[in-house]
Amino acid sequence: MSQQETNTPASETAPRHTHVLIVGSGLAGLGTAVRLHQQGCTDFLVLERGSDVGGTWRDNTYPGAACDVPSHLYSYSFALNPEWSRSFSPQAEIQQYIRGIAEKYQVRDRHIFDCEMTGGGWNDVEGVWEVDTNQGRFTADVVVSAVGVLCEPSLPDIKGINTFEGKIFHSARWDHDSDLTGKRVAVIGTGASAIQIVPSIAPEAEHVDVYQRSAPWVLPHLSRPYLGVERFAFKHIPGLQRLLRGLIYANRELFVIAQSKYPRAAALFEFIARVKMFLEIRDPALRKKVTPDYRLGCKRMLISNDYYPALGRDDVDLVTDGIKEIRGRSIVSADGTEREVDAIVLCTGFRVTNSPTWEIFRGRDGRTLSEMFDAEGISAYKGTVVANFPNAFVILGPNSGLNYTSLIYIIESQINYIADAVATMAKKNLRTFEVRKDVQADYNTALAKKMAGSVWLTGGCTSWFLDKNGDNATLWPDFSFLFRRRLRTFDLEAYDTTTRAA
Repeated sequence: MSQQETNTPASETAPRHTHVLIVGSGLAGLGTAVRLHQQGCTDFLVLERGSDVGGTWRDNTYPGAACDVPSHLYSYSFALNPEWSRSFSPQAEIQQYIRGIAEKYQVRDRHIFDCEMTGGGWNDVEGVWEVDTNQGRFTADVVVSAVGVLCEPSLPDIKGINTFEGKIFHSARWDHDSDLTGKRVAVIGTGASAIQIVPSIAPEAEHVDVYQRSAPWVLPHLSRPYLGVERFAFKHIPGLQRLLRGLIYANRELFVIAQSKYPRAAALFEFIARVKMFLEIRDPALRKKVTPDYRLGCKRMLISNDYYPALGRDDVDLVTDGIKEIRGRSIVSADGTEREVDAIVLCTGFRVTNSPTWEIFRGRDGRTLSEMFDAEGISAYKGTVVANFPNAFVILGPNSGLNYTSLIYIIESQINYIADAVATMAKKNLRTFEVRKDVQADYNTALAKKMAGSVWLTGGCTSWFLDKNGDNATLWPDFSFLFRRRLRTFDLEAYDTTTRAA
């Protein structure tokens, strides 16, 4: 099938049908496409609202954008990359890697780009999913939501934000036409993107105000360029890169002990962070401002070697009083101080536990995911399927995220489960499969017990891991290899099924 053919809008009177419909082509959607192709399933399509693959790594092009997971771990297990230039890869390099995967594994022509899903519901009579897009309607026997958790920016509700007369944009929608050189810039937020952006723009801007709601824990960034001889060895010595990947993986799993198993063990990492803070910030007043008042790991742990030095610059101010309102050319903090500003960069994260994509998926009873989660709480079975949504999968669904290692490990675990389900569907001649409500309930009861003593609930913070009820509906509370073990095969006994007529 050619790219031209896949970009032809589906007719409203004759929806285009495919066996498996994948929504989104970031690392999750692309990986699913590759796996289906590898196991001989060719009847699938990938709908992508952007004009290229990549998802988060296509969209986040802000200055200093890079991954905080080591390069050799941040790749598909079936496509290790010996050419990483650094131990932690920059955005452009990761996006190049993802593009290369789409070409190498010959799935790009299964994509329909610039195709945004606008609605989707289960047709119980026909036993298919009906998905509406800006390019017409599609139907599918199976749908895979791979839209990602970091796809929809979270915009702050600040008085007067719409009256600002200068440039204002979210970090994930960086305005490259806006030159910040010589400008007074306000950065709202101090999360993962902010600590990369602030050091990148501070040398060129006239002045930078950083608005902090709560101080992050910042650990040393062990990033360095790879030597040519190292890349040569990764490429030509069998097993070397995979060995290094395994060692990095094992090291990262140790963080689970300090986050979920024995939170007091986080004291060691806190000590390292405090020493770093002392060495890099000499001003006692500033050091007090950047000292977190919660346990390390309660929020996302950050890594940087230049964030604290950037805050110590004479032309950078850290504001901790909160924002009262935004005016035409200024920001007024809660203490009444008004600061002039030419541009505002919103580093305010993403809609994770209230994703707008949940509002467009309707299940068997007509309710959207949002409506069901609001009524019953956010939950899924193995973070991958939800009762009332037959023949549907969600990658990186509730309680499948990680705070310490590569999400690609979780994504591949879920892809294994999905691929086995598709194969089982064909082998058993299934028309539908839907996880039983009692199975999902039992699974989440056990999950809650694991979560109860974790630092995410006892560490004294509020974070984007938590939903509006204060429950951690985002993270997997155990070792990631245990998650993979649970998803090794599709457990048909956990599902209600129907078969097709002979």
